[in-house]
Amino acid sequence: MRKIGQWGVIFDWDGVLVDSGPLHRKAWERLAAELGKPLERGQFEESFGRKNQWIIGHLLRWADSPEEVEALSRRKEELYRELVFRDGVRLLPGVLSFVEELAVRSIPRAIATSTPRENLVLGLKSLGLCRYFSCAVTAEDVSMGKPDPEIFLRAAKQIDLPAGRCVVIEDAPAGVEGARRAGMRVVAVTTTHPEEKLRNADKVIPSPACLPVEELEAWFG
Repeated sequence: MRKIGQWGVIFDWDGVLVDSGPLHRKAWERLAAELGKPLERGQFEESFGRKNQWIIGHLLRWADSPEEVEALSRRKEELYRELVFRDGVRLLPGVLSFVEELAVRSIPRAIATSTPRENLVLGLKSLGLCRYFSCAVTAEDVSMGKPDPEIFLRAAKQIDLPAGRCVVIEDAPAGVEGARRAGMRVVAVTTTHPEEKLRNADKVIPSPACLPVEELEAWFG
């Protein structure tokens, strides 16, 4: 049962909880090499927060048919997981202490990510984070990717909170826009994009370590 005054936090995964950007970049570069396709400077950064289907079909224009787009998406994620198994993935600084404090205070937590569920589960298990997140919405769970608000609204429903009682932590403009469209507060971290591209957020910080939980509580007080 929801407590009176309860509020919750919805996290993106890549670039917010984990430093997976370099691994995703390598996976896209390897896929481009396999296909003999160009991967122009800046395209990787533009892809952050987006579903693979949009990246492959609209940003990179590597395929036209839904079947081919889906096949390339699966291959890219296979390459990513190979890199995770080989090199591992690490938490971003300050993340663990922030998440632990939320857990101690019994503040509901969810993940809303454009990454496939298999990637997320692999990361959660390898980093020992499963106990902190019982709710997650991934790429397979939504029909529209960010900046559509669907993924955030589904996450809020999973933690039994209205949109207006949720704060989203994001690292990409598409995610910030989606959270705004969902009617949620947004904190942006500058792990992937510079501050000027994240100014639509309520607050922009270098990492969750710079975000006192008391400040979030005051937003919903």
